[in-house]
Amino acid sequence: MSEYQYYEFQAVDRALSKEDKAQLRGISSRAQITATSFSNHYEWGDLKANPADMMKRWFDLHLYLGNWGSRRFMIKLPKKFIDSNRFEAFLPGMGWITIFDSGDNTVIDVGVDELPEDSYEWDDGSGWLASMASLRADLLSGDLRVLYLAWLIDVQWGTVFGDEVEPLPGIGKMNGDLEAFAGFFRIDPDLLQAASESGAVSEIPELSPETFRAVLDTIPDEEKTSWLYRLVQGDPRVAAEVKSRTEKALSPSEDSDARTGLRTVSELRSRASEVRKARKEAEARKREERRLESERREEKKRREHLGYLRLRGREKVWGDIEKEISRRDVSAYERAAALISDMRVIAEEDGALDAHSSRLDSLREKHKRKARFIEQLDRVCRD
Repeated sequence: MSEYQYYEFQAVDRALSKEDKAQLRGISSRAQITATSFSNHYEWGDLKANPADMMKRWFDLHLYLGNWGSRRFMIKLPKKFIDSNRFEAFLPGMGWITIFDSGDNTVIDVGVDELPEDSYEWDDGSGWLASMASLRADLLSGDLRVLYLAWLIDVQWGTVFGDEVEPLPGIGKMNGDLEAFAGFFRIDPDLLQAASESGAVSEIPELSPETFRAVLDTIPDEEKTSWLYRLVQGDPRVAAEVKSRTEKALSPSEDSDARTGLRTVSELRSRASEVRKARKEAEARKREERRLESERREEKKRREHLGYLRLRGREKVWGDIEKEISRRDVSAYERAAALISDMRVIAEEDGALDAHSSRLDSLREKHKRKARFIEQLDRVCRD
């Protein structure tokens, strides 16, 4: 098919104004534009704007898909809610992750130019952004595991050294958004399982009402009043800001042992190989079990069929064979040959092979001019 590209953008922190939408319409006359989104696909052309510039100006999330295997996902975060220094550990390798500033915001850009050919399949791109939208809120709350997944892309592509250590102590049990991200970028499921076998123990203590009140007591009243005022005004960023500020107060100190027990890239790859081997062995066992079960079912059907032929009696079955031969068409010849094969099995079981062979010789002589029947007969005799 022709080249296909899909672009989708989403605004989270503020709705698009009429002027915003008019300017976006100038970029594309065909795009679907709402108060919070822009989406379009192209089969012959391309987006007449830089997605990074659109993120800086209007949007908080962006997803791009090209049908030759190109994938891109961007998230914009307010700087005051994040500690961008923590992002540095996720940046080694070929640069699948890029982080750049945009005024009061930081944009995380994850992109792969071309996926391996064996992962290509038709995908129109719709639905992916919605399935990953909550990753922005996760990052704002201090959950950096989506960046760990992006780092795994480097591990999968072999663009980081084996002695480098993972940026987090594993990824633990993934939620639906993380699973969608891994699916979108086609991250190796065996590598994912290896990464998921440790981690998931949050560095942040559980936020009980008592713990929350204790943290609030350390925050100036002026700042808390500002939060309340903004909340009443409908500012959607207040909850994320309060959560970020609370978790920062509860985070382990820099000199803690929070980063102990990290695995190297070589260890992750080795474990992924073990997982892959175990998975393939399990799949082979299941295939063999299905094959044996299929054979058991077929053998049961076969025994029931032979039992029916025994009850019908030899002479009647040979009569049925003659009737099929007399129809003079290929399908009837095939049915006749199949019955002859069944009668041979019965003869073997009953110790009557000589009688069967004698009758078969007579049948062959009688119908020797029917070339197609003789072909079918020869086939079942060979089998």
